[in-house]
Amino acid sequence: MHAEPAPELYARALALPAVAAVRDRLGADPGVPVALVGGAVRDLLLGGTPPDVDVVVEGTLDRVLPRLGGEVRAHERFGTARLTLAGHSVDVASARRERYPFPGALPEVAPADLATDLARRDFTVNAIALRLAGPGAGELLAVEDARDDLAAGRLRVLHTASFVDDPTRLLRLARYAARLGFAAERRTLELAVAALDAGALGTVSGPRIGAELRLLAAEPEPVAAFAALRALGADRAIDPRFGLTDDGWGARALELLGPDGRRDRLVLALAVRRIGPEAAAALLDRLGFCAEDRDAVTAAAIAAVPLCKSLGRAERPSELAATIGRAPAEAVALAGALGPAEQARRWLGALRHIRPAIDGADLLAAGIPEGPAVGRGLAAARAAALDGADGDRPTQLAAALAAARGALPSGR
Repeated sequence: MHAEPAPELYARALALPAVAAVRDRLGADPGVPVALVGGAVRDLLLGGTPPDVDVVVEGTLDRVLPRLGGEVRAHERFGTARLTLAGHSVDVASARRERYPFPGALPEVAPADLATDLARRDFTVNAIALRLAGPGAGELLAVEDARDDLAAGRLRVLHTASFVDDPTRLLRLARYAARLGFAAERRTLELAVAALDAGALGTVSGPRIGAELRLLAAEPEPVAAFAALRALGADRAIDPRFGLTDDGWGARALELLGPDGRRDRLVLALAVRRIGPEAAAALLDRLGFCAEDRDAVTAAAIAAVPLCKSLGRAERPSELAATIGRAPAEAVALAGALGPAEQARRWLGALRHIRPAIDGADLLAAGIPEGPAVGRGLAAARAAALDGADGDRPTQLAAALAAARGALPSGR
C-alpha cells in the first residue's frame, strides 16, 4: 500500500459540495478516520468531476451518521448507508474485509482498516482513497499498481479469483472500459475469459446481473458500453441471442431519439431484438427489470422493423401519426435509424407534441352525442392540427364535426 501527501488533490476534493459537507460536519476530529474512496478519487486524479461520492469510515457508521445528518437509508447487513448532503447523494460505508462462502455469493463482511478495504475492491484504479478527516487527512493511499494503471489506462483485478468470487465484475469491466477508454490488462482479460467459459455468470442471481445491465445502459455512451460487453463475450453468457450486434444502428438511433427519450431502453431494445418478444420479456423478468421497463423495451424491439417499412410511405404529418400510433419514441428512433430518418426526426421533434385546440366538450356542445363519434372527431382535429392547422381552432373544429357526423348513424 502506497501513501503520500496530496494537498492539491485534497483541495480539489473539498471543492465538491458533498465532500466539503462531509468534512465540515466531521470537523478535524482525530477520532473519526474518514476517506473519499474509489471512483471519486480516480476521476479527480484523471482531471474530471466525479458523478458519485463514496466515503469509507474506519469503524461503525453510528459514529458518524448522526453528525453527518441528512436523509439516511441504511443497509445494516453490509454496513452501508446512502444519504443526501448539500443536495447530493453520498454513499457511506464502514471499512471492511470480505469473504465469499462460494462463487457468486454475496460476501460475508467484517470490520477492517482502510488498507484492507481497498485491497478487496474490483480493479486497482478503484482501489484508491483520499483521507478527509482523522489521522493523515489529505493523504492519498493506493494499492500496488494503482497509479501506474491509472496513468496507462489499464484495468487490472486485485487477485486471481476476483471474477469467480463476484462475477458481476465482468460487467463492470465492460462498463469501465467504455466509460474511461481503458483496456483490460492481459492477465485480467485471461481471467475474465476463463471465468466466462466456466459459466461464472450462472452463479449470480438474475437481479444482480440486471442491476449491472441497467448501469451499463445508463452510461453516457451506452452503445459503447454494450459494445464492450460484446467484445468481452459477457452478453452471450447472459443469453446466446442477447447483445448489441450493430453499433452503427444504435448510434444513429440515439442521435434521432434526442434528449426526451429513454436512451437506456433504446439500447436494451437493440440488445434483446434477436430473442423474440416472449423470450425477451421472460429474460428481462429473470433479470429483475420492472414491468414498465420490460414492456417498453420489448415494445420498442418488436415495433422497430415493421415501423421502418411503414414510416417510409408516410408523407403528411397526420399519416406519420397514424402509422406510429402508440409506438414508443424508442421504437420510432430505431425505425428511423434503419432508413426513414427524416420522418422519424420530424415526429420525434415537434410533431409528436402537437395536440388539438379542441376537446370532447366542444363536440358535445355542438350536438355530437357521447360515443365513438367523439373519438373520431378528436382524431380528425388532431390530424388537422398536424397537417398545418396547429392553433387554428375553427379549422380543427370544422374537421372534427365533419368526421364525427360522418360516423353517426343516418339521421342523427
